[in-house]
Amino acid sequence: MSEMKLAFVSAPGEDACEARKALIERYGQAPANEAEVIVALGGDGHMLETLRAAIGSGRPIYGMNRGTVGFLMNDYQPDDLPARIRRAQPVTLYPLRMRAVGRDGTVTEGLAINEVSLFRASAQAAKISIKVDGVMRLEELVCDGVLVATPAGSTAYNLSAHGPIIPLGADILALTPISAFRPRRWRGALLPRSARIEFATIRPEKRPVNAVADVMEVRDVVAVEVWEDRQVSLTALYDPEHNLEERVLKEQFAP
Repeated sequence: MSEMKLAFVSAPGEDACEARKALIERYGQAPANEAEVIVALGGDGHMLETLRAAIGSGRPIYGMNRGTVGFLMNDYQPDDLPARIRRAQPVTLYPLRMRAVGRDGTVTEGLAINEVSLFRASAQAAKISIKVDGVMRLEELVCDGVLVATPAGSTAYNLSAHGPIIPLGADILALTPISAFRPRRWRGALLPRSARIEFATIRPEKRPVNAVADVMEVRDVVAVEVWEDRQVSLTALYDPEHNLEERVLKEQFAP
């Protein structure tokens, strides 16, 4: 058994479950509340789920790819795992906090490590106004949706929506439209991490909108406020030769 107390968690896929079983046999399994490090086995979705589950615990997460994309994961190598973890470089992540108000007046809060997104929920395009720090910046965005992404999440859905890739050390957030129709040439904005973004839906009874914080969805919203919550921090561990900051940089030169 390893001298380092490790807790292994896996996605439900066969590869991830088999890896968890083999690693537990090799290194042992500590209770999650006693582990020094949580080792997540799966893909990016499982890594995000594990990070969310670790909020408030102070325990770092070391992910190994047993999923599909694995952008947020280290390579899967079962040998010398405690030594790899000791050499790993920590990355501190600050999530976005979403406060969504439904048409029925219900207020729902959630945290997002990657992005907070608003999506049209009918055949009608969404109409959304945008304030930044209390100042109206866009009175009417006609679109399929709009999102706010963290630097860590800038290479995820934000990139697919043609948003900018943000280096981890940059103190900015990406505000990115999804299939904007009007203003046709608006491509979004880069905002300071201190910004508070307020979205309000226009004619929500005719043009319903849903809000999503990573995977938590709130249906039929009329207002959504988003800001980076510096009171909450998460730690992910990465191999020095394949760290997350280098991956984000490489994505900016990908063919």
